[in-house]
Formats: sequence, C-alpha cells, structure tokens
Amino acid sequence: MSGDLKQLQHKLQIQFRNAMLLKQAFTHASYVNEHRFSQSQDNERLEFLGDAVLELTVSEFLYNLFPDRPEGELTKLRAAIVCEPSLVQFAVGLDFGRYVLLGKGEEMTGGRTRPALLADVFESFVGALYLDQGLEAVRRFLSDHVFPSVTVNGRPQMSDYKTELQELTQHHGMGALEYRIVEERGPAHEREFVSEVYMGSECLGRGSGRSKKEAEQQAAAVALKQLKRADA
Repeated sequence: MSGDLKQLQHKLQIQFRNAMLLKQAFTHASYVNEHRFSQSQDNERLEFLGDAVLELTVSEFLYNLFPDRPEGELTKLRAAIVCEPSLVQFAVGLDFGRYVLLGKGEEMTGGRTRPALLADVFESFVGALYLDQGLEAVRRFLSDHVFPSVTVNGRPQMSDYKTELQELTQHHGMGALEYRIVEERGPAHEREFVSEVYMGSECLGRGSGRSKKEAEQQAAAVALKQLKRADA
C-alpha cells in the first residue's frame, strides 16, 4: 500500500484489515487500462456496492432522525444527501481526489477534480469499508463526515466555495479573482465544463462540472485548499 493511503487511514482514524480493498476503492478504470499486468482492479464494482450501502445507511439515519416525516419527504431528503453534488462535496472535504490512481490521459484532462469521478470514489470507499468492517463502521464514518452536514430540514449544507475564496483573498488583500471557462467537452446531453480561477496571471485552481457554476465552485474549492495548505 502506498504511503498516501496509510496517511489517509491515519487522517480518518480507520485501519483497513484488507489493504487491497482500500487501494481498489481509489483505483480508476483508466489506471487499470494502462497497467494491465499489475493485477489491479478498478473501483466500479465497489462503487455499485457503496451506492446501495449509502442508500440503506442514509435511509436509516433519516428514518430515525425524522420519525414524523412521511415516506415521500424522506425519499426527497435522501436524494438530496446522496446526489452527485453532495457526494462531491464530501469527497472534496476529505481530499479524496488526491489519493486516486489515474491513467495518464485522465490525469492530464483534470480527472482528479472531475465531479463524477469524485462522487464515484466516495461511493467506492463506502463499499470497501462495508466489505472490510461492516455496516457499523460505515455508520461511524458517515456520522463523522456526512450526517453533521444535514440541517434540521434534512438537507445537506452545500458549501459556497466561491464566496469563501473571495472572503479569504479580500481578507489578505490579495487582489481580484477571475473565473474562466477554458474547456467544454462531451456530448450536448452530458456536457462538462472546465473552469480555472485566476488572480492576475496566476491560476489558483482548476475544476470541472456539469454546469459552468459547478465548474467554478470546484475550481474555487481547489484554490482554497491550495491557499490554506500554503498558509499552514
């Protein structure tokens, strides 16, 4: 196992019994395609399992949290928590993108910050944790990193990274920010936008999303992480 994944376990205070499951959770199909003789497995099957485990554990959490809510409301609340933008937020907050094994092509096209990839990695991690340690370990992980973001109305508090970045740069008198859409890719029904945030001529962060606003939010999230790391 790489040192990075050992570092991740230390940060999460979770020790995997089967280290290969954790590695698989962070292995993208593009990496496997470029390392066919490494016997690595991609995370797609774990993602499938993690999706189901998330549905169950989030349903259980909402069922207990809101004993008077009807089934229809609980379904909507669950959808707000397990939707892609929410899963991306959770993955970004845990810096999951840093640990993903990617193929060179995927790396060069910004895969490490691609929302769909981050959401998939979060699900695959949950699937791996379930196989390694069972539902109770998943409940503890979600209690630490997901459930606190649910408001009294049952909706995740989505961070406004652009506002946070603006406030940080203004506080330090760092100058004006500019967001640029630098790439549009994919078919019309699955359009993906790539945004970069600049301060003068310096690119602070790059992100992608299914809308221009989402791409800008992801770019701001990357910039925030870089600035905070440099300030630490």
